[in-house]
Amino acid sequence: MPDLLPYRTLVWLDYRLAAVFAIGVPLVLMVWAAVRQERALLRLLGIFWKVASLLLITVLLLTDNRPLGYGLAVLAHLLVVVSVWFWVDLNEELADLPPWRPLPFAVRSWRWGLSVYGVLGAALSASALDCLRGGISRAVCRVWLEAPDDLHGGAASAFAFVFGGRWTGAIAAFVGYVALVAYAVGLLQWLLVRLPKQGRVAGGF
Repeated sequence: MPDLLPYRTLVWLDYRLAAVFAIGVPLVLMVWAAVRQERALLRLLGIFWKVASLLLITVLLLTDNRPLGYGLAVLAHLLVVVSVWFWVDLNEELADLPPWRPLPFAVRSWRWGLSVYGVLGAALSASALDCLRGGISRAVCRVWLEAPDDLHGGAASAFAFVFGGRWTGAIAAFVGYVALVAYAVGLLQWLLVRLPKQGRVAGGF
């Protein structure tokens, strides 16, 4: 549909930016911080990876056209932004690092870029919240399934080559639901136990 072309372009741009800001850049920064032995930056990036795993869970659920994935997409974008700004101790340690050094500058730039992407991505994902009510047959909903379907095709080929088995959409959704339960349990444990005790201190998150 011609009228969906701009929307489809934005959705695909969202997935590509996720690959950059949620995978590529933080992976480079983590290796860089490990080489430089910057513990505060490593802790920040470690927390980011834990929270950002919800983005992967979202893709797994959308691979099998599960409506819950549309809601998780909005939540994942927002949680990722919160995860890199929430911690008082890490913010102070990062502020104490010389701003002219390449690594701290790169991390600060990434945090701001990730924040802009996360807020805009959440707003874009919110435009598909009607798909939660079982509207997967709608054209707008199908647009969000294109990238997960493409990724699923590559993953299925790799899985078959390595393990000699089939990686189906149902298996992807099952793994996504199991991971979501584990994610929810961990998040609730942190909200109900660690946060009241430690406050906005990264601690053992």
